[in-house]
Amino acid sequence: MTRAHTRRFPTPVRHDGRDYLTTQHVAKVLGVKLSTVYAYVSRGRLHSSRIAGYDGSMFAVDEVDGLLQGSRHRPPAGVAERIRTQLTYLHDDRLHYRGRDVADLARTTSYEDVAQLLWGEPWNDAEAAPAPGIGAAVRRVAGTKSRGLDRIRLTVDLLGARDPLRHHIEPGAVTEKATRVLVTAVDALAPGPSTEELESEGSLAQRLWPRLTDEPATPRTVKVLNAALVALADHDLAAGTVAARVAASARGSVYAVIGAGLGAFDGPMHGGATTLAYRFLADALDDPTAAIADALYADTHIPGTGHVIYRARDPRATVLLEMLARSGGGDRRVQPAVTAIVEALGPSTFVNSDLALAALALRYRMRPDAAETIFALARIAGWIAHALEEYQAQRLRFRPEGVYTGVRPSGAHAT
Repeated sequence: MTRAHTRRFPTPVRHDGRDYLTTQHVAKVLGVKLSTVYAYVSRGRLHSSRIAGYDGSMFAVDEVDGLLQGSRHRPPAGVAERIRTQLTYLHDDRLHYRGRDVADLARTTSYEDVAQLLWGEPWNDAEAAPAPGIGAAVRRVAGTKSRGLDRIRLTVDLLGARDPLRHHIEPGAVTEKATRVLVTAVDALAPGPSTEELESEGSLAQRLWPRLTDEPATPRTVKVLNAALVALADHDLAAGTVAARVAASARGSVYAVIGAGLGAFDGPMHGGATTLAYRFLADALDDPTAAIADALYADTHIPGTGHVIYRARDPRATVLLEMLARSGGGDRRVQPAVTAIVEALGPSTFVNSDLALAALALRYRMRPDAAETIFALARIAGWIAHALEEYQAQRLRFRPEGVYTGVRPSGAHAT
């Protein structure tokens, strides 16, 4: 540790040849709130570690120092770090939509009503029927082996291409288009009932169930699927949400907003994390202890565990696993496997919503990408809510300044 570290930093913890600070100390050194430290982690500007004997995350002093030194030579933080929103509140390992606890909403409220809550606009039942011909066209273009996420993206693009008023961003028009996107995307996943039967399909969760699995739907199982859609509808400024807000700031259409969100969502660090959790849990069904032991031996992160925001529990996983335990039917190996994983993790970490979605998909023998598909459909409601906020804000306000670190052209002078 350098003399500068000694003067500037609190007493660090020595581990593996490096000095570490607690989250509270990092916040004090940087002069920011704890939530900002967690935001730095989620953006990759800081990396958290766990050290035996210490509760919570720890951060390397040299990394904190680098962030501190860099901040002195950069312009003030851009608006991306100060987005004001009335949608989602995260505090003390609890999640709220517009002041309402998401765990309670997941147990009692339909996805459609939660979309209305987030949007401040009604779910338009007149638009709650698939756009004719789009689903079949998507399935034909995508092929039988395509992911659900790819079919959702194609649905968005086709609907946008056919909508001459796609740039109409008045709230009522936006939510009407969003409703049509959601129900058409569900229809595009797999062939559904005939046109005459569409009115009897019911809620989005009821429509979605037969497109994901051949298992018979029951009120309890559909309720768990609805709870998953509700719990994953929004999560503050995750990567996909920031991308969606950037598109809305440039006054992109509702289709552009969803497309931008899906672009950031489609990767192993966001939506794809559910697929990694699905594969791990699938391998663990017959012998969860062996699967956990293999991960520990390889010193690899167990997919579907831990979180950059939550400290001790993911409330979305808590409510979904609780409801799944009471839902009945399906593959009876899933519940014991999840219990074994929870017990093996101990108090230092916890299962998150990715593993909970994986458990839902495996329990009811859903298609392999069902967890990711559910997540993507759920999050569309949140992206639309953030777009509605962004449409009311200053245009093109996302313009961070780059710090050039490449070769300088001849004659240029450093400032």
